[in-house]
Amino acid sequence: MMSKFKMMLLAGTMTLAPFGLPASAAAQEAPGAEVMTADVDEPDSTAMTEEAKAKMQREMDEIIALVEKIFDTSDLPPIEPARLALAQQTSDALIPRGALEKMMDNMYGKFLSTLMGEIGGTSDIMLSIKTGVESDKIAMLDEQTKKTVSDMFDPYRQQREDQMLKFIRPLVSEVLADMEAPMRAGLAKAYARKFSVEQLTEMNSFFATPTGRMFAGESLALQADPEVMVAMVRAVPAMVGKFIDRAPELEGQFKSMEELPKEKQLGDFSDAELNKLAKLLKVNVKTLKEHRDLWNTESDDAVTIAADAAEAAADAAADAVYDDPSWNRANWSEADLAQVEAAEEVSDAAATAAFEAREAAIANARKKLGLPDPSE
Repeated sequence: MMSKFKMMLLAGTMTLAPFGLPASAAAQEAPGAEVMTADVDEPDSTAMTEEAKAKMQREMDEIIALVEKIFDTSDLPPIEPARLALAQQTSDALIPRGALEKMMDNMYGKFLSTLMGEIGGTSDIMLSIKTGVESDKIAMLDEQTKKTVSDMFDPYRQQREDQMLKFIRPLVSEVLADMEAPMRAGLAKAYARKFSVEQLTEMNSFFATPTGRMFAGESLALQADPEVMVAMVRAVPAMVGKFIDRAPELEGQFKSMEELPKEKQLGDFSDAELNKLAKLLKVNVKTLKEHRDLWNTESDDAVTIAADAAEAAADAAADAVYDDPSWNRANWSEADLAQVEAAEEVSDAAATAAFEAREAAIANARKKLGLPDPSE
């Protein structure tokens, strides 16, 4: 199970998701958590910290490279300086200093306090995991009873959550402040390409008025207004329902794709095609022919060999890990071992509860849709 400290960092990372952080980054387990949780008392803590930072940088570089590839701007024409200057004035109005902080404030309390509650053990599922009592029975309890039960497991739960929020808030505020300048710069370029000089001038004139200034200052924050967030979430079931209703139609369309010729394998290539492929790849055609013949005459054996090789590699990697005496639980302290085993029990219970809940949801959905029971 993730440590409380990593949970706190994850909460902060998730909070940034609405402000443009790539989803893949927000979904990761707090990229910098290993850096900040290094034991400063260990002799090699400095090296561990540097290694963790380097790993985090590599992961973030990969994410940035992917985003830059998806949103490639290298072929865009240059922007006229006068037009960009007007657009910078526009972006300054739309993202004034502290705008992201204000946007976060609209959702900060509810989002993080609710998330901390789920992590801290006040949710039905967490209480079910801790007690072994079915979650539907937990759901029938009133909130005060749930709180009392949670306090029996951790009487300092609320203080712990308050401290987490106290620690994470300044860090998130600092990060948001750092993000404002590059967001303004990017928005200015986007507006300069989208709007003409005349249009930008009109917008800036409006933003100079009291009403325009208020609109510009609040427009970003209003995107995370509780009423907007709730409305968006409530719209999700209708969206999901459309996919369910059109499932037969989509299935028929997907089947039509099966009528297209299948993707060719190397074993399907003729000698002439192999010669052409070899020239493109700048390799010896003999190598390609050997692989082609292997696919044609020994495809099953080739698959088996590849699978065996992959399994052997996995075994070797596992052996390399377990040769490390620090992985041997016999070398762990009693406190560490107890903590790991307790976390594993909770994890196993959570996995079981999730599986059972998913199966029940599927069964209920099949009944609702009038679908036959596959077990009958």
